[in-house]
Amino acid sequence: MPAIKCVGILTSGGDAPGMNAAIRAVTRAAIYQGIKVKGIYRGYKGMITDEIEEFKTQNVSNIIQRGGTILKTARCAEFKTPEGRKQAHDKLMEHGIDALVVIGGDGSLTGARIFAEEYNMPIVGLPGTIDNDLYGTDVTIGYDTALNTIMECVDKIRDTATSHERLFFIEVMGRDAGFLALNGAIASGAEAAIIPEISLEKDQLAEMIETGFRKSKNSSIVLVAESDVTGGAMGVAERVKNEYPQFDVRVSILGHLQRGGSPSAQDRILATRMGVAAVDALLDGQRNVMIGIQNDEIVNVPFSKAIKNDKPINRDLLDALRISSI
Repeated sequence: MPAIKCVGILTSGGDAPGMNAAIRAVTRAAIYQGIKVKGIYRGYKGMITDEIEEFKTQNVSNIIQRGGTILKTARCAEFKTPEGRKQAHDKLMEHGIDALVVIGGDGSLTGARIFAEEYNMPIVGLPGTIDNDLYGTDVTIGYDTALNTIMECVDKIRDTATSHERLFFIEVMGRDAGFLALNGAIASGAEAAIIPEISLEKDQLAEMIETGFRKSKNSSIVLVAESDVTGGAMGVAERVKNEYPQFDVRVSILGHLQRGGSPSAQDRILATRMGVAAVDALLDGQRNVMIGIQNDEIVNVPFSKAIKNDKPINRDLLDALRISSI
C-alpha cells in the first residue's frame, strides 16, 4: 500500500464528550509520524462542500477539556447517494487526503464502510457515541461522561421525589440500547431500569410493580431508555396512571443534557489512546476497522462486526440492580 502522507479527520452523528480529545490525539499522533492532517468540518457534508483545512498542533491546543466537537457535525443526505460520495472523494483528492479517521457512532461508521469500499480508501473509525452501543469495544468515547451526568441529575431529582413521596420516571438516551439506563440506575441507586433489550422479553413495568418494589419506600425512581420498544418515560407514566392510579407519578426527560459537558478523565484518556491507535493502525496498513478497547487493551474491530452485531447487555448488572434496590 502506498505510504500515507495526509490524513483527514471528521466527526459525524451526535456529539459526544471526548470527541475533541480524540481530534487532538489523532492530529498530534499524525504530525509526530510526519503525516499531514486536514480537519473536515461538519462531517460528511464538509467533504462535499469543501470545508477542509490543514491542522497544525496549535489547532488542537486547549481543546481536551471541551465538550462537543470543534469540527462540528451535521446530517448529510447527499452523502447517502453515489453522486454525493463521488463529490466527496473528488474533494479529498484535491486536498491530497489519502486516508480518513472518522469519529462517530453506528451511522457514521456505516457511511465510512461504504465509502471505503467504493473508493478503496483506508479508513479507521473511532467509537464516539454516548450510547455505548457499538460491538467490539467495552466502552465508547462519551459514555462515561454521559453516565456521570445522568447520575448527578438523578441525585438532584431524588431530593424532590423523597420530599413529595413520588414515583419519578426519568428518560435517558440510548435509542435502542439500555446501557445508560441500566448503569445509570445502578450508579444513582434507582429502584429499576426499563430497557429495550428486556422489554422484548417481558413486561418490565408489571413485574416491577407486582413484586412490590415500593413496599419499603416512600419514593421511587425508575430510569427509562428512550425507545419505541419501551415507550419512553411518557408512555410508561401514562400506563401507570391508567393501570396503577394509586401512584403519584412525575416524568423528567434529561434529553440533550446528557450530551454536553467537559469530558471525564476516563473519556479523555480513552479518546487519547484511541486517537493515537488510529494513526498506528493506518501506518500498519489497517483499513475498514474501528478502534475498540477490550479488557483495557486496544483492539481493531472490522467495520462489518462493529456495525452489524448487537452489543449484548450484561445480565449480571440486571441482577445487581434488582438485588440492591430492595
